[in-house]
Amino acid sequence: MVDKIVGIHQPNFMPWLGYFYKIWQSNTFIFLDDVQFIKTGSNYTNRVSLILSAKESNITIPIKRKSGIQNINETEMLNEKWKKKLLGSLQANYAKTSYFKEHKEMIFELINFEAIDLASYNINFIQTIAKELKFKTKFIRSSNFKVKTDSTQRLIELLNHVNATTYLSGSGGNNYQDTALYAQHNIELLYNKMPPFEYKQYQIDNFIQGTSIVDAIFNVGLNNLKEQLFIPKEK
Repeated sequence: MVDKIVGIHQPNFMPWLGYFYKIWQSNTFIFLDDVQFIKTGSNYTNRVSLILSAKESNITIPIKRKSGIQNINETEMLNEKWKKKLLGSLQANYAKTSYFKEHKEMIFELINFEAIDLASYNINFIQTIAKELKFKTKFIRSSNFKVKTDSTQRLIELLNHVNATTYLSGSGGNNYQDTALYAQHNIELLYNKMPPFEYKQYQIDNFIQGTSIVDAIFNVGLNNLKEQLFIPKEK
C-alpha cells in the first residue's frame, strides 16, 4: 500500500507560507472546521499578520460573539466593513511591490468573497491559492465525518476515515497530543517543517517571518513561489 500523508489544521485566515507548505506535503488535507472557535488569545482563524506602514501589523476579522461554545463553522462575521479597510491597506502598502498588479485582482476577489461562516470564507481563500500553486492535494472538512471525540483521539478517527498511513502534524504538536496513540493505530507521525525561506519584503530591511502568504504573493509572485519553495513532485 502506498503511504498516504494527511495533514489536519483549522481553516486559518489568509495563512502564512508554512501552512501552505503543510498542504503541499499532504496527499489529503482535512480542514478542522467543527472545533471550538477560540474567543481569546492567539487565534489565527480570524487574525493574520501583514506588513503595513513598514512594520508587522495584525488584521482581524470582527466576528459575532455568541454565548457558550461556538465552532468555527458556526462563527459569522460581524460585518463587511473590515474588507474595505483591508483592501485599502493592501493598496496603500503593497501597490509598489513587484507582483501587486499581476495578482491584485485575484487577491481582492478572494477578500471580497461572501460566505455565511468563517470556515467557508477561509477555506475558499486557501483552496483557491492552493489551486493557483498547482497543488494536487485533496481537501475535505472534518465536519463531514461527525466525529465526537476530542484531542488526539479525534485526529486519529479523522485519519482513519481517509485511510491515512502518516499524519503530518504541526511543529508544536507535541505540546498537546498523545504521540503514543499514533503508533498504537499504526499511523506514522511526522512534523511539518518548512525549509528556511526568505525574500525581499518591500521597505523592510530584516525579513519578517510568519506574515500572510499574501505578502509573499505580492513580493515574490505565484510562479516564483512554485519554483523556489513548492518544487513540483509526484504525490
